[in-house]
Amino acid sequence: MSIKVSDYVLQRLREWDVDHVFAYAGDGINGLLAAWGRSDNKPKFVQSRHEEMSAFEAVGYAKFSGKVGVCAATSGPGAIHLLNGLYDAKLDHVPVVAIVGQTNRSAMGGSYQQEVDLLSLYKDVASEYCEVVTVPEQLPNVIDRAIRTAYAKRTVTAVVIPADVQELTYSEPTHAFKMVPSSLGLTHSAPVPPASELARAVEVLDEGEKVAILIGQGARGARAEVEEIAEVLSAGVAKALLGKDALPDDLPYVTGSIGLLGTRASYEMMRDCDTLLVIGSSFPYTQFLPEFGQTRAVQIDIDPFMIGLRYPFEVNLVGDAKETLRALLPQLKPKKHGSWRKKTEMATARWWDVMERRAAVDADPINPEYVVHTLDALLPDDIILAADSGSAANWYARHLRMRGTMRGSLSGTLATMGPGVPYVIGAKFAHPDRPALALVGDGAMQMNGMAELITAAKYWPEWEDPRLIVAVLNNQDLNQVTWEMRAMAGAPQFLPSQALPDVPYADFARSIGLDGVRVEKPGDVEDAWQRALAADRPFVIDFRTDPAVPPIPPHATLEQIEAAASAVLKGDSDRAGMIRQGLKAKVQDMLPGGKQRQDKTGE
Repeated sequence: MSIKVSDYVLQRLREWDVDHVFAYAGDGINGLLAAWGRSDNKPKFVQSRHEEMSAFEAVGYAKFSGKVGVCAATSGPGAIHLLNGLYDAKLDHVPVVAIVGQTNRSAMGGSYQQEVDLLSLYKDVASEYCEVVTVPEQLPNVIDRAIRTAYAKRTVTAVVIPADVQELTYSEPTHAFKMVPSSLGLTHSAPVPPASELARAVEVLDEGEKVAILIGQGARGARAEVEEIAEVLSAGVAKALLGKDALPDDLPYVTGSIGLLGTRASYEMMRDCDTLLVIGSSFPYTQFLPEFGQTRAVQIDIDPFMIGLRYPFEVNLVGDAKETLRALLPQLKPKKHGSWRKKTEMATARWWDVMERRAAVDADPINPEYVVHTLDALLPDDIILAADSGSAANWYARHLRMRGTMRGSLSGTLATMGPGVPYVIGAKFAHPDRPALALVGDGAMQMNGMAELITAAKYWPEWEDPRLIVAVLNNQDLNQVTWEMRAMAGAPQFLPSQALPDVPYADFARSIGLDGVRVEKPGDVEDAWQRALAADRPFVIDFRTDPAVPPIPPHATLEQIEAAASAVLKGDSDRAGMIRQGLKAKVQDMLPGGKQRQDKTGE
């Protein structure tokens, strides 16, 4: 029995164990839509509200499942809309395949409706593999290579299928000249560096007295080995944000996040170490790594293209993190846990104490740090977390401690607004039996999150665990940019660009069959979290938070403080609140360890 090209595309996806495609309809993929109808909706067509959300959901699915994410869109505008989500995948090294339609072959080159030069459009985001299917015999090779390349290179690939080609009868490549047959499958490989390079790394690490380790998402599969090497080297471990879930935070030597959103403990460890081991991370901000010439450094990364970046490493080991650490460990001399390890653990303990005190600072109406710090102790050990870009990422990075099998991610490299809600929707299709939570700002919620609540409303009855929580930090301000203007440029808040309308997010959720609550008092915060975590459907919490609580960096300088003061002098609309909260938060950071101080006056 003959089948169409569109039928074969879906068949090949099923053979690659693709069980979901995140997509939006359009006439450029009508052939595929009809094939979905003939295939009993396998793989499952997941309908978003917008193609960009389809791409973000594919990214979230891929990040939290370890499988390739697949998204689909029509020609022209649909293909264009996918791009931001696809760049998020590319920059965070996530395997995603985009399948997009195109106008009929007979119309190509004729300035036809919705005709866009997709090869040119996608040549950067899908630079590793982007092909147009013009005859059936190109399949299955094109689909196979797109998926295999996405997996192998942890990147974005794209397949463009003109509308008329989708309707052609499928015929497989023959045993003939200029035919390219193909086959399924991709075995996992775990490369290990040569013995001579491992020996060089051992020499550097053995000679170090104050060893610091930095891990990223590439270390996620090597948790036991990272814990073991931290013990052997008597090292502390800092985490890039994409590697936040690679190691639990209840280990006393795990200093937490690094960078502008990082902890003081990580900052001090990098400042004072004499040896650095980086595992599975391309953390880009060199200024948060040790001074050049201060340390000897070793890097482990599976991608030769990413090796040797960011720092003058003495030894660059190209290899799988788990297998490379397994090869290194028997050769290393165990170090005694002395003053260096003790100092790291004390700094980490003090940081968490400071976070607790900062969260306890009064604000008007609610301190966002209190909102997130309260959540920390309530989180189930198997929850999947996503944070949106903006000030929400600050509190995610600093107040939430990973433990158990928790997973978490955000848009690490592109740092785009808007992926928080679609990420957790993608996560729910990857793990319908686990709770998921998105921490988002009101700007991101208005940009993307509200519409994607409709997607959650459409699909949540299918999930084994119905809990999908969206927590909105509603401060009516594009807060991260406001603080960047104050601290970096010394400029006052520019209300036409920064002020946001107040939206009843929980009311909207309830209007579409979900649940939610608005919280305007600190005393109601914990109860709201408890309600959401016990809910029988997706739940939105609208937290009215204070925009004047500053995300002071762990390395705050006098220059930045002066720039913020300059913004006040230039007439910042929230100058009184900014001074009050900024000084109170900074005081908390400077207080010695010990009993918490209560601020009764609000001054």
